[in-house]
Amino acid sequence: MIDFKNISKSYGGQKIFAGCDLRINPGERVGVVGPNGSGKSTLFGILNGNIELDGGKVFLPNSLRIGYLRQHLPDGALESSLIDFAADALPELKKLSTRLHELEHLLENENDQLQAERFLKEHGNLQTEFEHLGGYTIRSAAAAALSGLGFAASDFQKKMLEFSGGWQMRAALARVLISRPDLLLLDEPSNYLDIPAIEWLARDLQGFQGTLLMVSHDRYLLKRLCRVTVEINNGLITRYAGDYDYYRREREHRLISLEAARRNQQRKRDQLQRNIDRFRSKASKASQAQSWQKQLDKMEELDQLDNLKYSGNIRLPAAPPCGAEAFRFEQVVFNYPGKQIFEGLDLSVEAGSKIGFVGYNGTGKTTLLKLLAGQLQPQHGRVVTGHNVISGYQAQEFAELLPDECSAEDVVRAAVTDRDKLSAVPGVLAGFGFGRDEAAKLCKVLSGGEKIRLCFARIFINPPNLLILDEPTTHLDIAAREALQQALENYKGTLCLVSHDIEFVRNVAKTIIAMRPPGVRKYYGDYDYFLEKSALEDAVSEETVKKDTANPDGAAGRERRRERARKRQELAASKKKAQREVEELEDILEKLEASQHELLGKMSAGDGVDYPSLNREISEIQKNIDEKTAEWEQAAERLEHILDLNEEIHS
Repeated sequence: MIDFKNISKSYGGQKIFAGCDLRINPGERVGVVGPNGSGKSTLFGILNGNIELDGGKVFLPNSLRIGYLRQHLPDGALESSLIDFAADALPELKKLSTRLHELEHLLENENDQLQAERFLKEHGNLQTEFEHLGGYTIRSAAAAALSGLGFAASDFQKKMLEFSGGWQMRAALARVLISRPDLLLLDEPSNYLDIPAIEWLARDLQGFQGTLLMVSHDRYLLKRLCRVTVEINNGLITRYAGDYDYYRREREHRLISLEAARRNQQRKRDQLQRNIDRFRSKASKASQAQSWQKQLDKMEELDQLDNLKYSGNIRLPAAPPCGAEAFRFEQVVFNYPGKQIFEGLDLSVEAGSKIGFVGYNGTGKTTLLKLLAGQLQPQHGRVVTGHNVISGYQAQEFAELLPDECSAEDVVRAAVTDRDKLSAVPGVLAGFGFGRDEAAKLCKVLSGGEKIRLCFARIFINPPNLLILDEPTTHLDIAAREALQQALENYKGTLCLVSHDIEFVRNVAKTIIAMRPPGVRKYYGDYDYFLEKSALEDAVSEETVKKDTANPDGAAGRERRRERARKRQELAASKKKAQREVEELEDILEKLEASQHELLGKMSAGDGVDYPSLNREISEIQKNIDEKTAEWEQAAERLEHILDLNEEIHS
């Protein structure tokens, strides 16, 4: 059990916690929510000992193991290989391994029987502890976590310094996940993750047996994982005994009740003040007036509870009319050195469509949006926009490129293409939550969320009918995300969206395009339809073959059918070979693990056990397991690629 008792913390006069209490029970999964800057990360800092309280106490169980996803890598991490960094999740394992090797060396050179027996006993005890902590399986667990978070098996031996900051944070997340602590603190774990990695993270955390505290703006993760919700706001910590949806309902009820109580209290205040003002000067009523004044002074302020709805609901200007087709890609080729992205891509989108692009990082989502926005040019083929189509492009890095010394109003005015629209600037800014005072602020003092909203205002001063958005929810808190979501749901233009916010995509996108290099696959339904459809095996492949056979269309058709049949045969052979390779590696791994288990059993036999020899055998087997696991990952990756190609040929 974790208890916060009357805790207080302030920064520069701003109260973060003002005499707050909170209890977290063992095994609870707690979502921590609240506006940006309310104190969510401060709570985690207090728990892991990095932040000191101004007052109050936190009571933690003895020997509580805390796992915390830090935003900075430990010293020396950049020189480690990816797999070594992730597998080094438990410092105690490293200490045990070092001591075990020391004991083995001592045993080889020890002639004193009694001393040798003491070394053997210590070795046996440490060996048992090493096994209990997962010392023989931690590298396999690290490989599984890294694969789930999007790393390829070929990445495992690369040094950490070879990866970008986002991929380094994925590695840090894998490391903290496999440590399996008693208390797991995750602060915005979906940052830097694509949708497949978020889905994997949710599945992995569902099997976590400890206590979970998670700060997140990702409603999908909050709803799927957390059964208790804690809100931090206005210096208060409030616990809700339910998931995120329950929290929203209960909070709304509480807000209504508090508002009614506040109105009732204000009526009483006003009445008392009127009585005091009326009778204060009359001697016969002076004592009564003093009594009323005491009543007024004793009235306690009711809790302040902000309305969760975004205070400046986002209003998007109407999309200008355009033709029936928004855009099309004609035989578009675009590749990076050593990496194929699009090879003869054909894609057509009708005006008014709301498209969500999904897929692993690096499969071309941002590249496709940049090609559509004209930020990149096809290496072959062309991108054609429809009649009277006006595009507006928002990339996640745009917010960081705003000029520091310009005001919000100056930024929008500079984007006006028709001087007759200058008078519309205040209204457009207001539609994105910038009143007169906010519009006068310099960009350098704006928060991340304010900068994102300003970028939207800059787009909509020249209203587009094709809106191209790359990670638009970055830096937005939940209330602002929901406001943007509602605005986009009501938007009548064409929307092309890339976002790792699953709940956002689920509610906004009505068509999903999955990235399948060197092309794409279109699903005419929302995100849930895409999940269901993409999980099914292709049940119509035989029907496709029958149609081709029954409806010949000349020599060209026969040639296409022969080519398709040839590709199917090649893929069938490759698929069979890859499946056989995966199965053989699984058999080898099963036998190696059985041998390791047998040796571990011998270690616990007691007297007469040659611990150093057994330990060397176990270590050698573990090395083989790690090597075969890496081979299995590569084989499984090849098989998955073949299955994807097979699906494309049959579609």
